[in-house]
Amino acid sequence: MEMPSTTPKTVEEIFKDYAGRRAALVRALAHDVDEFYGLCNPDKENLCLYGHPNETWEVVLPVEEVPPELPEPALGINFARDGMNRKDWLSLVAVHSDSWLLSVAFYLGSRLKQNERKRLFSLMNDLPTVFEVVTEWKPVKEKPSVDSGSRSQGSAKRSNDGQVKSNPKLAKQSIEEDVDEHSKTLCGSCGENSTDEFWIGCDICERWYHGKCVNITPAKADCIQRYKCSFCCMKKCRQ
Repeated sequence: MEMPSTTPKTVEEIFKDYAGRRAALVRALAHDVDEFYGLCNPDKENLCLYGHPNETWEVVLPVEEVPPELPEPALGINFARDGMNRKDWLSLVAVHSDSWLLSVAFYLGSRLKQNERKRLFSLMNDLPTVFEVVTEWKPVKEKPSVDSGSRSQGSAKRSNDGQVKSNPKLAKQSIEEDVDEHSKTLCGSCGENSTDEFWIGCDICERWYHGKCVNITPAKADCIQRYKCSFCCMKKCRQ
């Protein structure tokens, strides 16, 4: 596996590297499944699944250099392909892929200070793991931004008679809490948390995405009654 042209050194650079590799592995195991399955022929030699920072993936032999420039992914993922249920095999490869992603990130971040390592892990941990995506694990609901576009949380209080009564003080408090909470929310596609952009939330898994990352504009969102992200669409197709 080749090192990036410029070795990531800061928390942001390492996280970007991690997010790109993660996106590549998710694509291989959740989108390009048939192609990935076909490349993992058990009759071939030990093969590895690589995810690259530019979000591309490949199944190839491991590097011959010892020790390698970066930690290497699990070796021989192709040998177990025909001896397991397809979904179980993909889940196993996903677990090893997550382990590899973590090892690469912390190899690159070995010179970071303690608080920087903590921040790096926090950024990484906010994204669903490859295993969680492949096994269709449902994440904990995240609060949306005040101007997220798809859904917004109203600040209202229900009285004893069931009528909803607005409360300006509660509304202001809720807005402040939403803005603070959303500043920590990461896009399920690119892994960034730009709060000044349009966001849309999936009504099924409740992940949040930048509109530009999923090709949804504010005008388009207004016409969508129930938005379903690509991961949830895939889940329905497999059922």
